[in-house]
Amino acid sequence: MENSHNKNLSLLLLATLFISTSGVLGKYIALPAEVIILCRASFATVFIYIFCKIKKVDLKIKSKKDFYSFVISSFFMGAHWITYFIALKLSNVALGMLSLFTFPVITALLEPFFSKQKLNPIHVFLAALVLIGVYILVPDLSLENDQLKGILFGILSAFCYSFRNLTIKKHVKNYNGSMLMLYQMIIVSVLLIPVLFFSDFSNFESQLPLLVLVALLTTAIGHTMMVNSLKHFSVTTASIIGSIQPIFGIVMAYFFVNEIPSFNTYIGGSLILLTVVIESIRSKK
Repeated sequence: MENSHNKNLSLLLLATLFISTSGVLGKYIALPAEVIILCRASFATVFIYIFCKIKKVDLKIKSKKDFYSFVISSFFMGAHWITYFIALKLSNVALGMLSLFTFPVITALLEPFFSKQKLNPIHVFLAALVLIGVYILVPDLSLENDQLKGILFGILSAFCYSFRNLTIKKHVKNYNGSMLMLYQMIIVSVLLIPVLFFSDFSNFESQLPLLVLVALLTTAIGHTMMVNSLKHFSVTTASIIGSIQPIFGIVMAYFFVNEIPSFNTYIGGSLILLTVVIESIRSKK
């Protein structure tokens, strides 16, 4: 039992490492956020479809109700990605990722509305800690400030991500994780078709290798592993353990794009990540 818990935990941590490459890639790819996400989703569709065919994954949707639920969760997935990449472009990798990582506590507060769980007072306490952490992150409370805008887009992204995880969670028992991810990528691609007509694709060719990387490593492999981990952990626990992402992201940003976080980023970020550690230990008990 202990062994399988450790194995599932290791896979979840590896998924987290792959997903955290999104920070550096999102900042580094010289294309508008919505163009990156359209390419990311459509390339990932191809990779995940090939994987599902090789693994003979059943791709049938069992009911109309499930299909509508997939569409809603995909809408939130697309909205989460676009707002997150806008956050990265406006601020920096550290602020973009840390503000997104308010989502575990947002998830814990929203989860009682989606399931029969009662709201746990400890989650309210953790939410308060996260708010203090975000307040410390904000350099200056003026909407002229790009960093503040970046943080607000990061928090909006966190809400979208929480809704997406909570709407997809109930399907994890009945469907394969790769199949769920495949439908999400197809629907996100379809929803973003209008981007082809009004966005700037002028850098597309030079950015292609990075777009393939974000589609394959971050999305097809990382997110599929993350969805599969929901079989073994609650959404809250998985999201909270996944909160090591900003640390991975900040380390990568230091090496690849030479970003050095400010003192406030360390303090605010530590508070946000402390909530993660508390919940991880609590949920294992």
